[in-house]
Amino acid sequence: MAHPPSPPHLPAPVRVALIGYGNAARIFHAPLISGVPGLQLACVCSSKPQQVLADWPQVAVVATPEDAFADPHTDLVVIATGNESHYLLARAALLAGKHVVVDKPCTVTLEQTQDLLQTAQTVGRVLTVFQNRRWDADFLALRQVLASGVLGRIVHFESHFDRYRPVVPDRWREQNLPGSGLWFDLGAHLVDQCLQLFGAPDDLLVDLACQRDGAQVNDYFHAQLRYTTSHPGLRVLLHGSALVPTVGPRFVVHGTRGSFVKYGLDVQEDALKAGGRPGWDASGQGPAGWGRDPQVGSITVQTGSGPVVTPAPELPGNYLAYYAQLCAHLQGQAPEPAVTPAQVELAMRLLVLGERSAALGQFVAVDAPARVPL
Repeated sequence: MAHPPSPPHLPAPVRVALIGYGNAARIFHAPLISGVPGLQLACVCSSKPQQVLADWPQVAVVATPEDAFADPHTDLVVIATGNESHYLLARAALLAGKHVVVDKPCTVTLEQTQDLLQTAQTVGRVLTVFQNRRWDADFLALRQVLASGVLGRIVHFESHFDRYRPVVPDRWREQNLPGSGLWFDLGAHLVDQCLQLFGAPDDLLVDLACQRDGAQVNDYFHAQLRYTTSHPGLRVLLHGSALVPTVGPRFVVHGTRGSFVKYGLDVQEDALKAGGRPGWDASGQGPAGWGRDPQVGSITVQTGSGPVVTPAPELPGNYLAYYAQLCAHLQGQAPEPAVTPAQVELAMRLLVLGERSAALGQFVAVDAPARVPL
């Protein structure tokens, strides 16, 4: 009698311990980890177990990070605490033999980030940073537009992350602490996206300011990145503010043949804040309609008969992809995580150089080795 074929072997799930259960962990990490097959949200470290169990009743709650690090069944530790705590927590997790995800911007100094990367290499574990906005719908569309060459050689790239939040909230990001402020928060996203598109600039100039009543740390940044070696003539502007009542374009890109303009932010953050829990389906895009951009960008190309305007590609955003690729890497099915060690180091380098530029009030050069293509 013939026996039915054996089911294909599936790798053991990657068991994840989430450290912290503030907004970053509750809104982003927990739902995304739980939505990726092959990852298991097994443990949360929090001082508020009732809140965790109300959201995730099947998850164990521990009181200290050391409890999570000591668990021999934990494979991956996700650090979603205040920036100032990232270094010591991530280093302890690595030394306990765990792979580690650190929420952006990694640490508060370049030296701390470099030490974590060296420690990870020494112990043979992964150290990577959560950069979910590589999978914003508009950024995915923009990458496709640039790759098509329809705009010609890019000479101007402008990226804004502006909001209207005139009242300073009572949270660590708004307090005068190392790693706080908008430059290390939203600036980390814009820097990473820029590096993905163009690599490292030759130099940069950053202006930081406190504009809201009662602001303790920067709630405004304006960065100019100059490219002369890899992209001659390219100028990049990265801008963020918490005091913009009328928000302008998210992206403005000009090339020698055309322009790309995009209004509106990616919708995934709002969907997650509203309690959405995306799940991976057979198409790899999450639930039907998840991440769909209601306001696609426009492409304007100059022709002999005048400008021709067409809509940009409509691509769904997919934050699940970050954790899906990390899971595949940890299970031996992908050569590297989405955010590689070199990318982690370079993003941190530019954030720190930006702080130095703001303090000096002048352009600061980016070291030549950092300009090697990623």
